[in-house]
Amino acid sequence: MRILELQHSITTQLIDVINTTILVLPSFISPLMPFLLILASFFLNYKFNSTNEIIILKQYFSIKNNLILFFTLSIGIFIFYFLNNEILSVNLYEKYKIKELDIRNNLKLGVPSTKEFHIENEVSIFFKNQVNNKFYNVEAVIFEDGQFIKSNQANIEIKKKSYNIIFYEGERVILNTDEKSKTLFDKFVYSIENNEIEQLMFDKEHFNTLELLNKEDRDFYLQGHNRIYQYFLVLVMILISFRIFFIYPAKKSTFKYYLFIFLGVLIVQLINSYFIFILKNNNFFNLYYYYSLNFLFLSIFSYLIFNFNENN
Repeated sequence: MRILELQHSITTQLIDVINTTILVLPSFISPLMPFLLILASFFLNYKFNSTNEIIILKQYFSIKNNLILFFTLSIGIFIFYFLNNEILSVNLYEKYKIKELDIRNNLKLGVPSTKEFHIENEVSIFFKNQVNNKFYNVEAVIFEDGQFIKSNQANIEIKKKSYNIIFYEGERVILNTDEKSKTLFDKFVYSIENNEIEQLMFDKEHFNTLELLNKEDRDFYLQGHNRIYQYFLVLVMILISFRIFFIYPAKKSTFKYYLFIFLGVLIVQLINSYFIFILKNNNFFNLYYYYSLNFLFLSIFSYLIFNFNENN
């Protein structure tokens, strides 16, 4: 929804927006993974305890079997997270950004509707039919130069910092104080300079962890180390999730317990974001302090989580 401008007719853009949103979904998994693990463990714990399936698992599965199940699922979750971070989301994110910019720029240009197309204070185009962004049997008025154009076909391209309207096989009438003329043409290009056109800018989601660590840009480099820390955080959350599922019984305090975990993860992530900010702006605060303090807070958080049940 963030790339829709509702003052325009969005009916022709809705399918493009849905398809574009699908491309960006893998990029959402990385920052949300710790919270997704909490939610998954909550629902599994609730379901298995409500049907007594967790009791059956504990009675008929040996410790060895439970450990095998735990390690198998943990490795599977971590491999999925790693492949999504390093391959899937990186590849799809670039396609997403290109399509998003295309939608944004087209919305700024305007959306054809009811066989009319208006670029504010510049051009009005009237056409009989449209196929694949090409307009047929076109009549256009260019306001600034007093030009009237009639052509068999026209299409619009976005190039650098301009919109180009290309007319094919038609005639052009110019009526202004400087010129009065009528000419035939095979191809006529009218360009509109527009500084609002957005261009593709690369950000951290375009690169995998190794690429970020090899970037000269300090912001990218630090985001690479942030990715490494996030892997450790996800591993800790996998441990906590399985602890919740296998050990924590259903109680009236369940909601309080999960709220405690959720807020704890949120605080840990906020602290990490603050450390990233300090790294960017304080030369004294180096990567040694970044990892040491982050792991200290992560250890405190883990200790409180694993001892919360015994104190309630």
